[in-house]
Amino acid sequence: MSVHYQRHGDIGVIQIANPPVNALSHAVRSGIVDALEEGIADKKAKALVVLADGRTFIAGADIREFGKPPQAPLLPDVIVQLEACSKPLIATLHGTALGGGLEVALGCHYRVALAGTRVGLPEVKLGLLPGAGGTQRLPRLVGVERALEMITSGRFVEAEEALEAGIIDALSSAETPLEAGLAAAKEILAGNQTARITGNLPAPAANSQAIAATRARLNQESPELFSPFRIVEAVEASVTAESLQDGLRSERELFLACMDSPQRAGLIHLFFAARSPHMVPGIENADVFKHVALIGEDPLFERLQKAAQKAGISLTSAADDTTELCLLAPNTSIDSSMECPVIRLGNTGTSSDNDTPLSLIIAENGTMVELVNHSAEALTQQRAALTLKALRLSVVVSQQQSLLTVLHAASQQASASEKQSALEQASRSIAQQGFCYRESDIDLLAVEALGYPRHLGGPHRQSTLKEAPL
Repeated sequence: MSVHYQRHGDIGVIQIANPPVNALSHAVRSGIVDALEEGIADKKAKALVVLADGRTFIAGADIREFGKPPQAPLLPDVIVQLEACSKPLIATLHGTALGGGLEVALGCHYRVALAGTRVGLPEVKLGLLPGAGGTQRLPRLVGVERALEMITSGRFVEAEEALEAGIIDALSSAETPLEAGLAAAKEILAGNQTARITGNLPAPAANSQAIAATRARLNQESPELFSPFRIVEAVEASVTAESLQDGLRSERELFLACMDSPQRAGLIHLFFAARSPHMVPGIENADVFKHVALIGEDPLFERLQKAAQKAGISLTSAADDTTELCLLAPNTSIDSSMECPVIRLGNTGTSSDNDTPLSLIIAENGTMVELVNHSAEALTQQRAALTLKALRLSVVVSQQQSLLTVLHAASQQASASEKQSALEQASRSIAQQGFCYRESDIDLLAVEALGYPRHLGGPHRQSTLKEAPL
């Protein structure tokens, strides 16, 4: 079961278990409703606690359900039922409470968080807005200005700021969510703390200045984006709607408008593209290299040194008998006695000889690196990619020729007005020649490293859409 109910003394506990991040799948949504009904019916339970197993509270929607027809109960309806609970309902947060996870917490009557918890409504990054009451309940707690800033940026808020802002009611030093939740429930039952229904709070004070300022900022920074402006409309509705229910209806209409937007499809395409670009197709059970030599000098090596200890990887400045992988700085000669796999570093703007089985191309802006396989075994490339990822690099794998180099050259040779179409044309060539393992890797690199507009989803996606029959 994804959700189960049990009582601890006179406190009922609704426990969510949907690893790895307790995403709000259909089973979890249904389980919350069933457990809530069980807790309300339990005459010995005077208060209820909602918490989650594992390393985090609810980290958002279940990405496996993206693009599929929604199944009842929908999240907005689940949260309405939570808010209507006849007993004090406490949410215990740890890890992250993001998107629908924070909306679930806002539907509870009291929120306690463990140290290190982060909360946020990052839907804007997927071309959406919070569609389960976030734009209506959050402003009731923090006001219009802070709600606008949080939701249009999608940033994560640390627990201390969340407490100061009123998003959470208490920070707990307890070791576990269960201990924190039970302690908070006892305080509420003893009358030492007050539970309150967010939706019953007064509508936030009108703040036309904050709304106008946000619109002006968005018009200046990202006038082409759709969802941020819908977020402003939704938050404004939290002030102008006659009731919470009316505000929720406005939010839902705006949410569905975002769902229908091509930008939402493009941003979710990139979301999936970023999930495993370091994976070589067909390779499983690969291990990282634990002993790596960094030969020569390069700014990247300093970044690797900082991450090595936490990753459990030994870095040396020279190869020895224990070395499993060597990284060569540009213009560094190869020692012919090296028996381990060798990767030569290069940059997008400079030509480099493919004199090693693998090369690592570093984006000019430093956000991404590309591990190109010229002649190594696929398993070796995968192990190297996993090692670089463990060293905190954002890695894309490719073969034969660097995607970054081809895209960068196309971008540099085009005029400013033609850069987009030049990248789209280059992306088709890359795919046709088989340099990429996944066509989405082209899009990810073009957006993150070369500034192709994110909301379009990438040049290959756009070129495919343009070629599709009407």
